[in-house]
Amino acid sequence: MREPAETVEQSLWRRLRADAVRVAEEESGLAPFLYDAVLARDGFGPALAALLVRKLADRAMPEDRLAAVVRDAMEADPAIVEAAAADLAAILARDPAADGCLTPFLYFKGYHALQWHRVAHWLWRGGRHDLAHFLQSRVSEAFAVDIHPAVPVGRGVFIDHGTGVVIGETAVIGNDVSILQNVTLGGTGKEHGDRHPKVRDGVLLSAGAKVLGNITIGAHAKVGAGSVVLKDVPGCATVAGVPAKVVGWCRDEPAPALTMDQSLQQGDYSI
Repeated sequence: MREPAETVEQSLWRRLRADAVRVAEEESGLAPFLYDAVLARDGFGPALAALLVRKLADRAMPEDRLAAVVRDAMEADPAIVEAAAADLAAILARDPAADGCLTPFLYFKGYHALQWHRVAHWLWRGGRHDLAHFLQSRVSEAFAVDIHPAVPVGRGVFIDHGTGVVIGETAVIGNDVSILQNVTLGGTGKEHGDRHPKVRDGVLLSAGAKVLGNITIGAHAKVGAGSVVLKDVPGCATVAGVPAKVVGWCRDEPAPALTMDQSLQQGDYSI
């Protein structure tokens, strides 16, 4: 009888422990930190929870209170941990700077901000808006990533570097999306209601892209670095410029979010 296949979460946990043991042997000064962060924990979820709490705790919200919030969220919604594992796997697949599991798990603030957002979004859906806003504010202060807690985010999402990412209240992020630094998913003014972008699966939002208004970025589209997008982007299109226009189309290659290729097919756009 075959043993059940190892899940993504189990595989990542096994690799995290192996990396932690290796680094603790190579850098003895890090051994106590690695023991507390990884080796003393009994699974991916508990290790992630402890790490997130340590990153965000302050005098207003000490570790024990934050730990209770994270524990309640992860116990009530196991999909939070499953999505966190998918996000970490996405980093390993897409980021050449991720030299093993341990480095992005411990040190990549885009990853930490996204996992805190998943907790805040659980609070928001449960009507606990004040605490969700508190977490949004602390995440923005600690990681320079500002995501409104109302925003639903899919799995396998990679926020690279993270600094300066802003995502407004009525935005939607699909699965397997990659977002680089200084990306804004914002509104166009003071209007209320549904006013922020909807980003479909497999989209790459390159560094500094500004996507504004209640528009849709179609599946497998690519937005060039520094572009300002004010209109819907068709699926598989590459757009660039200010304002952005279509400069190419995807063919048989994988989704742009997976290849992380920010180059453009042609250079007839203007900034």
